[in-house]
Amino acid sequence: MSRSLKFMTFNIRVAAGCDGINMFFNRAHRVVEVIEQEKPDVIGFQEVTDEMRAWLRDRIPGYTVQGCGRGRDYHGESMLLAYRTDDVEMISLDNLWLSPTPRVPGSRFTGDQSPCPRMLTTVLLKHNALDTPFRFINTHLDHEGRQARYLGSMELVQLISTYPERFVLTGDFNATPETPEIKLITEALKDRAPHGAVDCTAGLGTTFHAFGKLPNGPKIDYIFTDGLCKSSYVVEDIPVNGQYYSDHYAVVAEIDLED
Repeated sequence: MSRSLKFMTFNIRVAAGCDGINMFFNRAHRVVEVIEQEKPDVIGFQEVTDEMRAWLRDRIPGYTVQGCGRGRDYHGESMLLAYRTDDVEMISLDNLWLSPTPRVPGSRFTGDQSPCPRMLTTVLLKHNALDTPFRFINTHLDHEGRQARYLGSMELVQLISTYPERFVLTGDFNATPETPEIKLITEALKDRAPHGAVDCTAGLGTTFHAFGKLPNGPKIDYIFTDGLCKSSYVVEDIPVNGQYYSDHYAVVAEIDLED
C-alpha cells in the first residue's frame, strides 16, 4: 500500500530590521515550532538569507538542508529545501536561475522583472516508504513583474516536462489563482499521467497576511503535483504579544505519489 507524504511550502520572511518584534531572529523559535508541530517530510522555504540558512541548519535537527543563494556569488536569498534525514535519500540536486540562461548564477529576465534574480532548487528524492523516487522543486517568482512571473512559470513547466518521475512543486508565486502565470502550470501539464498536474492548495484562502495586517490577504503560496492530493491546509498563526511566525502562513499538503 502506498504512503502519503507531507509537504510544506514556507516563506519565512527575510530578516529585516524594519519588522521590529517580527524581525526573523526575534520570531525564529516560532518557525522551528511550526516545523516540530507539523513534521513535514519535505519543506520548501523561501526568503532565506545566508545567516538564516546557517541558523536553520543548526536548529532543525533531523532534516538535511540544501540550497544556495540566488546571487552571482551563490549568496543571498535561497530556495532552501529540507527533507527528513532518516527517511529520505537525495539522488541528485540542481540549482537553476529563471532566465534565458538558467545556468548563469544571478541571471534574470529583462523587461518588467525586479532587480532580484529568481531561481529554483530541485532535487530527486527517494523516500524509504516509496518504491520509486520523486522530483521536488522549490521556487519564488518575481514580486514586481507579471511578464517575469509568466516566463518563470513557463520555464518551470518546460523543466517539469522533462522529468519522468512524479513531481511536487512548492513556492511563493506572488500571484493569485486566476492569473495566467498560475493557470499555465496546471493547463500546460494537464496531460501528465495519471492525473495531470493539480494545485493541491486549490480552495485555500489567505496565505499572505503581512504579520496580521491583511487578515483577508491573497493566496500566493502553492503546492502543485501530478500525484494524488489527499488534503491541504494553512498552519494557524496566532500571535503571541504581537509576534507571528511569519508574514505568510506555512502551507501543507498530504500527497500520495504512488497511487
